[in-house]
Amino acid sequence: MRAVILTAGEGTRMRPLTLTRPKTMLPVGGKPLLEYNVEALREAGIKDIIMVVGYQKESVEEYFKDGSRLGVNISYITQEKRLGTAHAIGQAAETVSTDNDAIIVTNGDIILANSLIKSLIGKYNESQAQSILVLTEVDDPSSFGVVEIEEDHIKDIMEKPSPGEAPSNLINAGIYLFDQTIFQAIEKTEKSERGEYEITDSLKIQISQGDNVLGLISHDKWIDVGRPWEFLELNEHYLEKSESVIEGEIEDGVTIHGPIILKEGSIIRSGTYIMGPVYIGENCDIGPNTFLRKHTSIGDDVNVGNAVEIKNSIIMDGTNVNHLSYVGDSIIGADCNIAAGTNIANLRFDDGGVKVTVKGKRINSGRRKMGVIFADGVKTGINTSFNPGVTVGLNSSVGSGAIIYRDIPDNKVVIHHQMQEMKDKK
Repeated sequence: MRAVILTAGEGTRMRPLTLTRPKTMLPVGGKPLLEYNVEALREAGIKDIIMVVGYQKESVEEYFKDGSRLGVNISYITQEKRLGTAHAIGQAAETVSTDNDAIIVTNGDIILANSLIKSLIGKYNESQAQSILVLTEVDDPSSFGVVEIEEDHIKDIMEKPSPGEAPSNLINAGIYLFDQTIFQAIEKTEKSERGEYEITDSLKIQISQGDNVLGLISHDKWIDVGRPWEFLELNEHYLEKSESVIEGEIEDGVTIHGPIILKEGSIIRSGTYIMGPVYIGENCDIGPNTFLRKHTSIGDDVNVGNAVEIKNSIIMDGTNVNHLSYVGDSIIGADCNIAAGTNIANLRFDDGGVKVTVKGKRINSGRRKMGVIFADGVKTGINTSFNPGVTVGLNSSVGSGAIIYRDIPDNKVVIHHQMQEMKDKK
């Protein structure tokens, strides 16, 4: 049996983090989200994997190559135009139809457990259903594809129902098992109101034809990974499952509580205090006298200076967090420079949920503590301060002493106190 992973989308709700990489290549717990899904499939016995790529596909292909590093065989199909999930799955029709076997299909931006894949295969072997959807229960199903189910037979699928109209609280989790008939249904599928070919419409065609479409209810953790703060939650999830691995150097006088992963070539200097779980990548220099708090994930080639405190944050490759700085509940992109004395606030005065801009709208993250989102290449001047929920765009810079209380677009330079003046980068 083969697997198809859908990883062609742009991830526009994750901007500006996805300006330089697909959403599925954002790092959590020290590696791209997509890698966890490849590992789960491998551990469930699925070794042949097709990745449907599109946006920024080079970053996916260069990282995974043929999959041999991970013990799998990976091939790639390019979805030139992103026209919906059914269209993406249909790209694989010619490749997978040669062996006439069922296929596992999964979105690349979800949590995938190998035990769930095994259960999915077991249910197919018992039932010989045409399609099986993995379902999960949520409190508010109005933003998802909701199923009407009788025993384990799916009778209907309703996309994003109005509040109070949902037939259940069970939603499509984005993990499927299909036999070859799904491609016939995809050929019959018409564009939705959104102008896309939806796999839920293909499934409704199968249901109307009397095909056997079943649901498999999963009780595993499920996160709708679409907005930046949800990556912090995902990072917490994977770090909580980690065990200590020490490959680098730890000087005398370092205090560690809980698991840490320290990769080769990295050093933790004296006086540093770590509350795990924490991940530190390759060739990092941490400390001295640094405080790393739970759920901090630090990429490769990162320098964290003297008397820095980092809490529950993702710091990507090549970034420097210089002395006397604080970073809390934040996502910091690659090749950033956080100058000495930079302070990132992560708590509103009124203790309310921190708002973050998503696709041009201010959205309540629902998080009491949320810091900033920096794209790649951001530079801060000494003694800069950032209010909760601020987003700073690609390659933008902030002058010394500025107090930043609203978002900064890409390629800007903030040159005046309290961000009253901004100019384009040359």
